[in-house]
Amino acid sequence: MTTTVPAVGTDADRVADPKAVARKRRVSPLTVLAYALLIIVAITWLAPVLWAALTGLKSNVEAASPGFVIIPEGGLSLQNYADVLQAGLVPRWAFNSLLTATAITVITVAISALAGYALSRMDFPGRKITLAVIVASILIPAQILIVPLFQQMVDFNLLDTYWAIILPQVVAAPMVFILKKFFDAIPVELEEAAMIDGASRMRILLQIVMPLSRPILGAVSIFVFIGAWNNFLWPFIATTDSNIMTLPVGLQTVVSGYGITYAYDMAQAVMAAVPLIIAFLFFQRQIIKGIATSGITGT
Repeated sequence: MTTTVPAVGTDADRVADPKAVARKRRVSPLTVLAYALLIIVAITWLAPVLWAALTGLKSNVEAASPGFVIIPEGGLSLQNYADVLQAGLVPRWAFNSLLTATAITVITVAISALAGYALSRMDFPGRKITLAVIVASILIPAQILIVPLFQQMVDFNLLDTYWAIILPQVVAAPMVFILKKFFDAIPVELEEAAMIDGASRMRILLQIVMPLSRPILGAVSIFVFIGAWNNFLWPFIATTDSNIMTLPVGLQTVVSGYGITYAYDMAQAVMAAVPLIIAFLFFQRQIIKGIATSGITGT
């Protein structure tokens, strides 16, 4: 007895079916509306960025004149960028930003991971109170801590050093809480099996928990780095030495030397943002994945 198997169309046959193609090409009104809203939001977000980039290409007189002109009579020029580069120590400030942001990221991730793991897995006296204090500290505005932190740097004689920029930024309560919540979701059975095999707590953390936490560690690292790179207020307070300044602080001193000049302001803003834009182009997949998995939207 033989069984007749009904013929099944191949993918090429289904794709070649005109009705199927028409159904696929049919776009619902909701889809059109969603795309229209996304385009409006994208234009709204990009407009200030494009305006800043365009203003940086104008002369200061044209930038300060009333009305909005895309291309002025004198044309667009890169002279403002050249002036800012020649007036300051941009390569040195860029190196300082890279050095301090990298150090802050490494130390912050290490401290936050250790603290988050301890709060997630270890039972010690005062654990709940410690966690409550950490969560409550998230609500404290950073500006309130500027005076005591500055006094500490004075007492330690660290002003105008890299450590004065780095140390006050390495404690990040939100990152401790985020990592603690992520560690809570890792099955305890994995660690119990490792303990039966004789693994120490530190070995479990380094060889089991950390590899499983790569997505959240990557997300935390990216957002801490971006926050440290963009931080202007504390590096501006902690140092007056032009050789120690970070890129945002150094560029601001150049602009201040020229007085109120909108074209120079926009040129230095664009120059300060370029490294982060390049970093985003390289790590956009990890950044989007980090936002999706952790809910972090910026620091």
